[in-house]
Amino acid sequence: MIKVYVAVLGPVGTNCYILINEESGEGAIVDAADSADRLLSAVEKKGAKLTKLLLTHAHWDHIGAVNDIIDKLPKLPIYIGEHDVPLMENAAANCSAWLAEYPGTVSRDKVNALKDGEELEVLGETVRIIEVPGHTAGGICFYFQDSEILFCGDTLFEGSIGRSDLPTGNEEQLITNIKEKLLVLPEATKVYPGHGMATTIGEEKHGNYFLQ
Repeated sequence: MIKVYVAVLGPVGTNCYILINEESGEGAIVDAADSADRLLSAVEKKGAKLTKLLLTHAHWDHIGAVNDIIDKLPKLPIYIGEHDVPLMENAAANCSAWLAEYPGTVSRDKVNALKDGEELEVLGETVRIIEVPGHTAGGICFYFQDSEILFCGDTLFEGSIGRSDLPTGNEEQLITNIKEKLLVLPEATKVYPGHGMATTIGEEKHGNYFLQ
């Protein structure tokens, strides 16, 4: 069973998730906004070894600590959606150029690009990659099928959806993709967003104003 812990980091309060499989002693991180030392320490304090870093999309407030993690763990496998790789390398497009202290670009040779529908083994579970363009061109969600948990970055929020006014965003595309790709998941699926509180697919399917 995977346990999920959250660290809210960075200037805009990004949810960085620490995932632990206590049986295997393996850990993973979803999104790395800031404070690499805090994230790595959180995994270590749980008695786990970090095995993967999963990135939902390439905006600066989700990749801000990636380079520092690479410096400390150069062989750590890092994953991001294939269509967000160009965004990851472009400071203007991923909005890191807004803040001088956040250079916020990561070289493509440091990551593994994931395709829509691809499956990835994480902490002993099969994770399906669901690409949901709209917040960014290549934003992805990580769906842990056995645990019925979804890490969706800034695609879907409790009672809301991600903004679409930033580079490569598209509101119509975002809403359509959420309806067609996420709301078809089991309603009990726990949804862990990039900001704010966790929710479920059922709650958003029936109560999210933007999706009615």
